[in-house]
Amino acid sequence: MTARPISETVASLMPRAKTELAELVAFRSVADPAQFPKNECEAAAGWVADALRAEDFQDVALLDTPDGTQSVYGFLPGPAGAPTVLLYAHYDVQPPLDEAAWLSPPFELTERDGRWFGRGAADCKGGFIMHLLALRALKANGGVPVSVKVIAEGSEEQGTGGLERYAEAHPELLAADTIVIGDTGNFRVGLPTVTATLRGMTMLRVKLDTLEGNLHSGQFGGAAPDALAAMIQLLASLRAEDGTTTVDGLTADAEWDGLQYPEAEFRKDAKVLDGVELIGAGTVADRIWARPAVTVIGIDCPPVVGATPSLQASARAQVSLRVPPGQDAVKATELLTAHLESHAPWGARVTVEQVGQGQPFRADITSPAYTSMADAMRVAYPGEEMQSSGMGGSIPLCNTLSVLYPEAEILLIGLSEPEAQIHAVNESVSPEELERLSVAEALFLRNYAESKKG
Repeated sequence: MTARPISETVASLMPRAKTELAELVAFRSVADPAQFPKNECEAAAGWVADALRAEDFQDVALLDTPDGTQSVYGFLPGPAGAPTVLLYAHYDVQPPLDEAAWLSPPFELTERDGRWFGRGAADCKGGFIMHLLALRALKANGGVPVSVKVIAEGSEEQGTGGLERYAEAHPELLAADTIVIGDTGNFRVGLPTVTATLRGMTMLRVKLDTLEGNLHSGQFGGAAPDALAAMIQLLASLRAEDGTTTVDGLTADAEWDGLQYPEAEFRKDAKVLDGVELIGAGTVADRIWARPAVTVIGIDCPPVVGATPSLQASARAQVSLRVPPGQDAVKATELLTAHLESHAPWGARVTVEQVGQGQPFRADITSPAYTSMADAMRVAYPGEEMQSSGMGGSIPLCNTLSVLYPEAEILLIGLSEPEAQIHAVNESVSPEELERLSVAEALFLRNYAESKKG
């Protein structure tokens, strides 16, 4: 068969895809019960399970993972002797942050300027819809030529490792000849890209205590140690003056030798304000794909409105460290912990708690499955050749899968190109990217099945 029927079928399915993505985005599936009710995630998991059953998947199950969340599994048998492909996405999302800063409600899919806006539209509820579109297109054009396993994770954004631990305890469940992780993205809209590397991550909460209780800043300020001021000084020790990450003992000088990211393009994608400098040293690609990067993602402190003239007795912060390929996340966690414990000023009492961790990942882009994907993307994106890039984000499951199934090929594609603004306000997905990548995935599955015959 030619590729044209696949592209026509996917195009005809896009209105349905929009409706389904709207339904899925409507679930406030942040896997943190301190922020959103747990039943929002459970309802989203149920929706995903129902969608798989409607596509004739067998053995559909809600897997209770060790971190208290649910992953959704299903199996679609293919022709006798066909290879097995595992398709991955996650239905949990990042919190919406400042909902007032969204131009439309974060949990209501809204079309604007040719894009669909909503939390999870690109990361990664759209990835699940992409898998459905690809499979539906194949079913309408001769059938799905491979056996398919789908796993939709319920806590990827929290980094709590539930699915990794479950897979390790049930290694037969996700075994496959090749694995498509639908949770990365193109380098830019319209440029088909597979992700060659992922940074790992570690997440720590650090708490400083200096006083038995808050004190009047006029009566005691100037001599009594302020925990919030101590925290500011501690966090400042994690960066050099130019913004380079400076965790004691952690190497931060690796170089990226692949596709480069022009600084002007990066500034535009990151929406850096005029006159504000980029941080760090080396090329942009070095900084975001090959080197560690620390980020303070939260601080517990009094809000400006209603603040009183008090010295703070305690302060708490959450620190994320992205760990590049070639470095070990466990060792990086130890170094970051030691740095925080040793750099707290004024003898402040330090408590460090680990809340998440995942190893970096490097794919083998010379494997046969990548040839099948390159051929598919060449058709789905006429006139463009598949590129490979790094990704600064983390998908801890990739390393677990590579250890459990060392012979499996792992490909990383997805909808999270720069304009998607994942993890930020006004996240969106390009419907054109959703359509083209669904065509590419369908053609890949067909190409891959053909390559395995004989």
